[in-house]
Amino acid sequence: MTDKKDDFIFGLRPVIEAIEAGKTIDKVFVQNALQGPIYAELKTILAKNKIRPNYVPIEKLNRFTRKNHQGVVAFISDVPFHRVEDIVPQLFEEGKTPFLLILDRLTDVRNFGAICRTAECVGIDAVIIPEKGGAPINSDAIKTSAGALYNIKICKEPNLAHVVDYLQQSGISVFAATEKAQKMIYDVNFTEPCAVVMGNEETGISKEVMHHADEKIKLPIEGKTQSLNVSVACGAILYEAVRQKIRKIN
Repeated sequence: MTDKKDDFIFGLRPVIEAIEAGKTIDKVFVQNALQGPIYAELKTILAKNKIRPNYVPIEKLNRFTRKNHQGVVAFISDVPFHRVEDIVPQLFEEGKTPFLLILDRLTDVRNFGAICRTAECVGIDAVIIPEKGGAPINSDAIKTSAGALYNIKICKEPNLAHVVDYLQQSGISVFAATEKAQKMIYDVNFTEPCAVVMGNEETGISKEVMHHADEKIKLPIEGKTQSLNVSVACGAILYEAVRQKIRKIN
């Protein structure tokens, strides 16, 4: 069964049919210790399609819907997902200078949507998000992005630290935004192939991803409030990159 308002479906067979029909699955929640032949079929299909389920207690599924979910709830995205390994080589082949954005566990849908709107406006080639721990890409995200999510590539990856390693091996510098950095955003070169990492609204960038980054960068803060909303901070950083690119061209 489906619920169009919340962009999710529930029930073993409906979820199986949605995957087999080629629907883009954002997240799948499965009840802990779920068993049975139909679930075994679903498990096989999830593995075949490289979809990693989130195993949760039944109470969490009941918060999504009080109807008979049979231990499975899946959120559907209208936005297709891509892989970094497919996009990066294509960008170089086309003679482009890769400009990527990594969002490390952002959970607020409106922040995510607003950031994607800005990212599309400045010409980001792809937004990279984790398979787990990020905001759902649902109707609220699309609305907040003003439809930009339809016009920008979204990559869902199982391990962002591995993504950072891959980008670096491909000749792409990775800049991690953190208020603990020593270097200002004006002191790094955004005109070469690069990726910017923005972190979780509360905890920032994960230690693993931070450790792998080439540079830590920050915005100047002159007031008593020591941090900016992540969407605002991301916009300021991306537009500094745009300023540098325009200046280089001119």
